[in-house]
Amino acid sequence: MSKITDITTRRPEAWYAVRTRSNFEKNVSAELSGKGLDVFLPTFLEGRQWKDRKKVIELPLFPGYLFARIADTNEARLGILKATGVVQILGHGQSIEPVPDEQVQAVRTLLSANASCLTHPFLREGSRVRIRAGVLKGLEGFLVRLKNEFRLVISVELLCQSVAAEVDVQNVEPLTLMDQQRIA
Repeated sequence: MSKITDITTRRPEAWYAVRTRSNFEKNVSAELSGKGLDVFLPTFLEGRQWKDRKKVIELPLFPGYLFARIADTNEARLGILKATGVVQILGHGQSIEPVPDEQVQAVRTLLSANASCLTHPFLREGSRVRIRAGVLKGLEGFLVRLKNEFRLVISVELLCQSVAAEVDVQNVEPLTLMDQQRIA
């Protein structure tokens, strides 16, 4: 095959959500990373207390799921599906569905900012906003008020799950109608 046809037949890589068996997220992440794949397992730290001790443990932000960046080819799919603990790559019927880069990057940004994150009921509609200052600058999501606190909620639509972080309402600006149409 010539280089020209090789380039045109390549499919671009995208993020895909991979469902795992219960408590297999870290094992699957390690195995896929060992195969040279770009894998993202969003995790957070949580304090747990037992009768005899306290411990901070790392938990998956979306239990049972991780993200892998691959091209949508049979070979790439098979490489993931053969990993121990993988149940499926999310999609509809026989086709897999990519997770938008913006959603994965938003979760990465939220976690790397060391903001206090917590799971949140899935949101699909609401007041869309952008953070204009601080460590979360540029992040877009839904603004929710809970008692006297404001939270930015980032939804991963394919998983139907959301994550939230506290934000200062002074650093929030509503998205214009044009911005919201660009996202839709």
